[in-house]
Amino acid sequence: MPLWIPITIAAAFLQNLRSVVQKHLKGVMGTTGATFVRFGFGFPFALAFVGVLHFVVGYELPALNRTFFAWAVVGGLGQIAATFLLIHLFSFRNFAVGTAYSRTEPAQAALFGLLFLGERATAGAVAAIAISVFGVMLISVAHTAFTARTLVTSVLSRNALIGLASGTFFGISAVAYRAASLALGGPNFMTQAAVTLAVVIVFQTLIMLGWILWRERDELPRIARAWRPALFTGLVGASASFGWFMAMTLQQAAIVKSLAQIEMLFTFASSVFFFRERINRLEIAGCVLIVGGILVLLALG
Repeated sequence: MPLWIPITIAAAFLQNLRSVVQKHLKGVMGTTGATFVRFGFGFPFALAFVGVLHFVVGYELPALNRTFFAWAVVGGLGQIAATFLLIHLFSFRNFAVGTAYSRTEPAQAALFGLLFLGERATAGAVAAIAISVFGVMLISVAHTAFTARTLVTSVLSRNALIGLASGTFFGISAVAYRAASLALGGPNFMTQAAVTLAVVIVFQTLIMLGWILWRERDELPRIARAWRPALFTGLVGASASFGWFMAMTLQQAAIVKSLAQIEMLFTFASSVFFFRERINRLEIAGCVLIVGGILVLLALG
C-alpha cells in the first residue's frame, strides 16, 4: 500500500476531530475566533514537528526560496478563507451537511492542479472524483423534496454557494501547499511537509491575530476563556495538516483530497453520536457514493 494512503486516512480522522471541537467553539466565540484557534494554537506544535525532525532525528532543513514563499502565502490565505466559510456554514445547517458542501474540493483541486502545475488525473481518478462529488450533491438536498431540479438548484442556494466557495479555497490551498513543499526540493517528504506547515501556520497566525487586534478585539477574552479546547484544536489541527502536507508531497493534491472524502464517514459518526443529529436515507446514499468513489480511486486511480 502506498504510504500516502494511511497518512491521508489518519489526517482525515484528525481533521474531523478538529471540526467537532471547532463547532463547539463556534458556540462560545465568533467565527473569526473559532477560525483563529486552528492556527494560533497550532503553530507551537508545527514548530515542534520541525524541531523533532531536525534536532532529534537529524534531518537537514531545506533552504527556503521565493517560489516556496509565494506558494505558501497563496495556500495560507486560501486556507484561512476556506476555514472561515466552513465554520460560518455551521450556523445554517447540521454538522454533516455543512461540511459536505465543501467536499467538492477534490474536483476543484484537480482543475487547479491542471491549471497551475500541469498535472493530469487518470480516467479512474476522474471517475472517482465525479462519484464522490455526486454523493456530496445528494447530501446537500437530503432535507428537501428530491427531484432532478432540486439536485441542480441546490447548488445555487446561499449555503451551497458558501460551501462551494469554501471548497474552491480549499482546492487552491491544497495545490499551493503541494507546490510549496515540492519547491523545497528535499531532503525528504516529512521534512518538506513539516517546514511548509511551520512557515504557513506562523504566517496565518500573524495575519489573523493582526485582524483580530484591528477589528475584533472582543474575541480575545472569549478565546482565552476557551484555551483548553482551543489547545486541543491546535494539536489535532496541526497534526492533520502535517498529514495532509506529507500526503500531498507524495501524491497529487486532487488524488489525496479524493481519498480524504472518507472524512465524511467520520463526520456522520460525529453527527449521530456527538450532536445527536438525525441522518436520513439520502444522506446515507450520498455517503455510500463517497465510499464508492474512494474504492474506485484505490482500484483505478
